[in-house]
Amino acid sequence: MHGDSDYGLWTLVILNSAIFIFFAFSFAKPQTKTDWRSFSAFSAFIVALFTEMYGFPLTIYFFSGWLAEKYPGVDFLAHENGHLLHTLFGFEGNAHWDPLHIASNILIISGFFLLSAAWNVLHKAQQTRSLATTGWYARCRHPQYIAFIMIMFGFLLQWPTLPTVVMFPILVIVYVRLAKREEQMALDEFADIYRRYMDSTPAWFPKFTTEKTQTI
Repeated sequence: MHGDSDYGLWTLVILNSAIFIFFAFSFAKPQTKTDWRSFSAFSAFIVALFTEMYGFPLTIYFFSGWLAEKYPGVDFLAHENGHLLHTLFGFEGNAHWDPLHIASNILIISGFFLLSAAWNVLHKAQQTRSLATTGWYARCRHPQYIAFIMIMFGFLLQWPTLPTVVMFPILVIVYVRLAKREEQMALDEFADIYRRYMDSTPAWFPKFTTEKTQTI
């Protein structure tokens, strides 16, 4: 590796982290302790991502010897070469237009739309002390957590780093546990009503052919 580094741009780290955390906050609008736990976990992932994307490229330094041997002549401290999967999969041209980057953008944008749509239904249900069973909650029981996972996976496709690769499965486990805790709380409050909802609605893999569901 050679040349001047395109990193150390800490203003961009702060700015981009703040933008995406604000977007997530505006869509998720955490209120309960559980909401704040899931939002905080997502925020930590975002900060770790942009720290490596613009601040300090820990992953590139860690694998610098192997990268220099495997891809001689490639300056991995040039920012456009930080899209490691673009190089590892042998894609040509601008990394922003390779299939992985396009897929990542679709996942990130779709995740934010899903997060927004799920929150609208959940917020109305919380206000009336009822179950959220319409919209995306008629298709799966945890669309808000699916949205966070989609966004994080999208960023992994776009800019994989050691911290985020390690954090991703841990955060998925955190979301699964939070979902189970929420379900137990719903069972304690709604009993058989929630059990019927669980019987008819999958937890994590949405069904796309649903009958019109009434809010319970």
